Amino acid sequence: MGMYTLNHIPSEAQIERFLRRTLFGTRMRCPECASPRVRRYESRYRCLNCRTKFSLTSHTWLANHKAPLSQVWLLLWCWTQQVPVKQTASLAELSRQHTYGWFDTFRSHLPEDTVILEGLVQLDEAFGRGWTLMLGKQSGSRKLAYALLDLPEPQRQHVCYFLQSFVRPGSRLATDGAGIYRGIEQWWPVIHSTDIHRKFEFGQTSEIEGMFACFRTFIRRMYHHVTAEKVPEYVSEFCSRFSSPELFENPRHYLKKSLTLVPTR
Repeated sequence: MGMYTLNHIPSEAQIERFLRRTLFGTRMRCPECASPRVRRYESRYRCLNCRTKFSLTSHTWLANHKAPLSQVWLLLWCWTQQVPVKQTASLAELSRQHTYGWFDTFRSHLPEDTVILEGLVQLDEAFGRGWTLMLGKQSGSRKLAYALLDLPEPQRQHVCYFLQSFVRPGSRLATDGAGIYRGIEQWWPVIHSTDIHRKFEFGQTSEIEGMFACFRTFIRRMYHHVTAEKVPEYVSEFCSRFSSPELFENPRHYLKKSLTLVPTR
């Protein structure tokens, strides 16, 4: 394996110790029957109770990785720190295709969290080729919620669904005054106010406008471009990065939240 060595990337032994503590705590146990009667044979383990053979990662989403742990850690560090794909591929000496694949894997195991917005909620939409992104932000906070539609333009029922799913009743709602928002307070209990952008009114919706600009910058910087099929994944990653920045401080924080033992029987 070709890979540059960086001081902040732990050794294989250090990563193994971290994974063992994270997954098994202070005492090794069988991931199938939870028995502590486990014996180690070189790099693998065997349960003396149910005879299951396993490795540190065989019952996690890292089960089928073939790369050394230090390379996986390097890739994960690059992803958490928003190192662009091109730079990451050069650093790990992998193809861009393999690098994209690893980033897809990390993204797919982000912890899911249902966000409810309240107080002053700013709501707006962005459009792509055949899709619409509805994005809401709780003013003065890092809380985001989104809905992605396979439609070129949203309708009033989509706004209603978004409010029912993500906005607490009694909240204040600020929008750009588009037709789909007119009379929306009759369909969900919010106090609705508007900014008319053509009149250069942005005071109530400036934060959500800024989020769309940040999303576009995130895509260009890290992935260069986005295809229609990747839009849901990139939106999910962007919202997670903004709403839960602690997950992306370093690989340890991310792995502590995303790695769990999953029995196969």
